[in-house]
Amino acid sequence: MRADRRAHTRPSLSACGSGLVAGLLVFGLMACGPATQIVTPVPAAVSRQSAIPPGAVKRTPADDVYPPILHSTDYSDPVPMPGPINTAGLEDSPFVAPDGRFYFFFTPSAAVPAEKQLFDGVTGIYSATPGNAGWEDPQRVLLQDAGKLALDGCTFVRGDQMWFCSAREGWDGINWFVANGSDGAWGDWQSAAPLLPQDVQVGELHFTSDGQTLYFHSDRSTGAGGRDLWMAVRDASGAWSPSVNVAEVNTEADEGWPYLTPDGQELWFTRIYMGSPGIFRSQRLGDRWSAPELVVERFAGEPTLDEQGNLYFVHHYYRDGTMLEADLYLAARRD
Repeated sequence: MRADRRAHTRPSLSACGSGLVAGLLVFGLMACGPATQIVTPVPAAVSRQSAIPPGAVKRTPADDVYPPILHSTDYSDPVPMPGPINTAGLEDSPFVAPDGRFYFFFTPSAAVPAEKQLFDGVTGIYSATPGNAGWEDPQRVLLQDAGKLALDGCTFVRGDQMWFCSAREGWDGINWFVANGSDGAWGDWQSAAPLLPQDVQVGELHFTSDGQTLYFHSDRSTGAGGRDLWMAVRDASGAWSPSVNVAEVNTEADEGWPYLTPDGQELWFTRIYMGSPGIFRSQRLGDRWSAPELVVERFAGEPTLDEQGNLYFVHHYYRDGTMLEADLYLAARRD
């Protein structure tokens, strides 16, 4: 059975891009080459539902050929998040901010290439707030200047700053940016390049609560193989130390998409396991990390936790080697 599962789950990472995000192909490692500057007029904004192609089928666990498999007794079986979060389109790249807001990436269809997502008026970052009866209707987070195009993703929020990566008009390739704001309103964006280590390309990232340590993924040649997790520490002057490989968690497989709990005691990340993305967790042991524990396997990745310790992640629906859809899943923390 395990050998068969490995064969069937082989289609997972794209050669260029996040690999976990079918729509967000340009955002994974920011190493896909320069992009031509864009001058096409910005399309009018449309709703998520209206942008989903006619005839699109909402996938459910009942017709999921490769459902996620839970390996931890700390969590209940994972289930899709209810509407209005999930749709028949692709919801991906979840992040729960310290204030409880839920950020994610949306694009209408896995069949739409990234270069066309830029012009659809709906692909990008969304935010939802918790309400009395569940999540409020998600709203798009617009971070580009009026009248210009942008394709934003990779959300990380700490305090009054939002970090995100973007392919946008007036910039070559994919770059990291930071926006300022409060109470869910974001603006005043600027390049984050001066704020990041300069010795390596920085893929998806996570800062510790004090902002002084950065974890990120990168495929630099001195790692264990493929994408690895790396870290850098900032001194009192704001200068970063040379990036260090997090050797305790890295293997010849791809590791990336880190998440740290606010107390800094748990490091969550995605690893390619048995041919598809799986979610792992390591515990802090002094100045090192424990051997990683498999929490959820099979097309599950990009973990994030809320303040109660509930686990959220993206799950991709595959059939016959083709990704059909992506939903955001919840595995509730057991008491």
